[in-house]
Amino acid sequence: MATPTSISSTRERVASTTSGGFILLLLLALLAGVIWSVAHLIQYGEDALPPAVLIAQLVGFFFLAGGFYSLQQNEAAAILLFGNYKGTDRRAGLRWVPFWYTRKKISLRVRNLTSATLKVNDRRGNPIEIAAVVVWRVIDTAKALFDVDQYESFVNIQVETALREIASHFAYDHAEHEEPTLRADADQVAALLREKLQERIAVAGVVIDEAKLSHLAYAPEIASAMLRRQQAEAVLAARRYIVQGAVEMVQHALEQLSERDIVKLDDERRATMVSNLLVVLCGDRDAQPVVNAGSLYQ
Repeated sequence: MATPTSISSTRERVASTTSGGFILLLLLALLAGVIWSVAHLIQYGEDALPPAVLIAQLVGFFFLAGGFYSLQQNEAAAILLFGNYKGTDRRAGLRWVPFWYTRKKISLRVRNLTSATLKVNDRRGNPIEIAAVVVWRVIDTAKALFDVDQYESFVNIQVETALREIASHFAYDHAEHEEPTLRADADQVAALLREKLQERIAVAGVVIDEAKLSHLAYAPEIASAMLRRQQAEAVLAARRYIVQGAVEMVQHALEQLSERDIVKLDDERRATMVSNLLVVLCGDRDAQPVVNAGSLYQ
């Protein structure tokens, strides 16, 4: 199946246009000539000035007046002659071409696009909700205007398509073999999203400056189950850390008691002490000490 980049494209070229300031001066001069000719005809009649002179002045005036257009900063105009692309004018200010040329203006400014929240499946088949913010701009006006139909809608659709593709490459979280995930590796996901999106919209003469995920969550039907799973994993991780710390503390306590010769413990008393310390250190509640006035052997 052909990809969008396989379509033959039109390349932007510079249009041949004229500065509007110079033409405006000519227009004002013609206007002054028309006013003088009308006044001369009224005062002296047709014998003093042939009507053809006035007609030529009027034709020249309307010819010049019909070709003006203006461009702002970061704005361009594609020049067409009866549908044939003649080039693009990117020079800001007052510009002029003959009135039979068509001008199609297009913005070159940076634009933000926030995609709709999509419901897709991640790499492990879990339904998730995902959305992205994309920063883009037009760099080739000919491709944007003539190689795709409504380039803004084209970009919107390709963003959604790229998001679905990216979601299928990553798991939401809990990936195997330390693979990157959508939640934990946002920079890597954003880089791949920008790369895939640029491949898809290059045919439209658009460049992607930045693309990042703006929304990422489990779908509502599995959100509660996944939340319980995350809570359970958090509890297990915390317990594992507590047990590891408690074992180190018990080991340190036994070493200090032996080195300082504070008390001599046989194997049974050592085991009892280790058990009591672990209960105290790993328990969820405060320890309730019991004073033993007797002996472990009685």
